[in-house]
Amino acid sequence: MISNHEIDYRIFGEEMQYVEVELDYNETAIAEPGAFMMMDDGVIMETMFGDGSHQNNSIFGKLLNAGKRVLTGESLFMTAFTNVNQGKRRVCFASPYPGKIIPLDLSVLNNRIICQKDAFLCAAKGVNVGIEFQRKLGTGLFGGEGFIMQKLEGDGMAFLHAGGHVFQKNLQPGELLKIDTGCIVGFTSGVHYDIQFVGGIKNTLFGGEGLFFATLSGPGTVWIQTLPISRLAGRILQYGTTTRKEEGSLLGGIGNLLDGDGRW
Repeated sequence: MISNHEIDYRIFGEEMQYVEVELDYNETAIAEPGAFMMMDDGVIMETMFGDGSHQNNSIFGKLLNAGKRVLTGESLFMTAFTNVNQGKRRVCFASPYPGKIIPLDLSVLNNRIICQKDAFLCAAKGVNVGIEFQRKLGTGLFGGEGFIMQKLEGDGMAFLHAGGHVFQKNLQPGELLKIDTGCIVGFTSGVHYDIQFVGGIKNTLFGGEGLFFATLSGPGTVWIQTLPISRLAGRILQYGTTTRKEEGSLLGGIGNLLDGDGRW
């Protein structure tokens, strides 16, 4: 593996953030396709298989490493941005939806982070973006969003994106946290992850929260989001494809009139 490039950065904005990465000569940042926002003259962009952390691999090895990304629903390719001019140059990457960008220095996080498959935004070249399978059958069958996750390995900077408000929780040894699988952004390698059945016929039929939730046990650090993209997309789809009901037929009709919808 090549050494991680050392990059400086700044994060701008509140709800729709972007990160500005500063590159010295010959430094490179990698990003998911579609994350690019803007860059200075002197930065070149190149599409490559995988994350570029296995430069000396054979063609088969590169295809294998890149192909693992398909299992997480990501593209075979990533985009590399390299400063080829003397002096500092900048490249910016934008959030795909409202939320927060989380900077992670892997060198102080035991060189490994497990994260949701759609959380990775960009990183210094040399950070390995791989796949993390959960070992237990129950986790695999019922884990939903938490089943196949990504792992980020190396000693450079990496950036995740999460929806809504994002906060960090430090778990003590043996401390247990029960959480919706979609609300997990990522966690350090010492955290144990599993799936637990909610239980109870009323919860199963009427709870509206799904049959299973994740359990995370310490020691380690967990990053949590309040608005998973799956939840946001589900609500948009619900309101876009069904007739509005509101509190009742009369109040619903008045509400529709007040907001410009003339249907009763």
